[in-house]
Amino acid sequence: MAEQDEAARIHQSVLLKECIEFLGPQDGKTYMDGTMGLGGHTEAILQASSPGGRVIAFDWDGAAIEKSRERLAPYGDRLSIVRRNFSEIDDGLAECGLETVDGILIDIGLSSLQLDIGGRGFSFQRDEPLDMRMDVRRPLTAASILADCSQEELADIFYYYGEEKQARRIASFIVEERKQQAIETSGQLVDVISRAVPKRFHPKRKHVATLVFQALRIAVNTELENLSGILADAVKHLVPGGRFCVISFHSLEDRMVKRKFRENKMLKVITKKPVVAGQQEKETNPRSRSARLRVAERIKDEEG
Repeated sequence: MAEQDEAARIHQSVLLKECIEFLGPQDGKTYMDGTMGLGGHTEAILQASSPGGRVIAFDWDGAAIEKSRERLAPYGDRLSIVRRNFSEIDDGLAECGLETVDGILIDIGLSSLQLDIGGRGFSFQRDEPLDMRMDVRRPLTAASILADCSQEELADIFYYYGEEKQARRIASFIVEERKQQAIETSGQLVDVISRAVPKRFHPKRKHVATLVFQALRIAVNTELENLSGILADAVKHLVPGGRFCVISFHSLEDRMVKRKFRENKMLKVITKKPVVAGQQEKETNPRSRSARLRVAERIKDEEG
């Protein structure tokens, strides 16, 4: 619990000022935070929409909800927490008696709670069980993927979800390793990846295991499918003039957001290029370096 408290204390929400400026929270209106996490963006929206604004906060990580519920208790019934993934926007808003909201924000990144003290193997910096589930109620884990998928399936996961150029070689090493012993911890996986990738191909600016861990996390949590779902369904829940703000952290997500925003005839793109963190934020919060914010606005329905 002490570690969770520390993670909540040091957590910094990325592009916080920019999100609030684009979302434009107002008193008396209702907003959806699709990725509450440790509550940084949620609290900022509540503050900006004071005294009568309301936030519907989605998250499927029980540990994050526990911490945020405590942190945000002073806001009382201005906050409603929904334990669902944001892709379940239809059912989540219906549970709160709502059909539309005045703005939506999603931040598709890991929180400090998950990375630093989650104990679920999200980070290659700690030796933990290879779980990687954001919602522990789901059955599939990273360890089970490594144990059950064929070499070809593993290579596809690493290549398509991680854009890992050494995907086939890493997959072959994993299959050989699991013949000897099950790969059940992040430390074991890092060791296999480090051996699989020739030293000359180890990246200089990031850990050699970064892309494989990213790919496994995406696969375990069906992240791209969930993102595609919210990008398709959010617009019908936005009032005309309502803003949809999406923060992504890697090119797969950003390309999808860019394409879906442009293709949706009911959205007007507000940010022609993604908004990125300023130098000061990058220095104080290294995790903001890869963050990209894109914003679109719901246009009025065409009149017949």
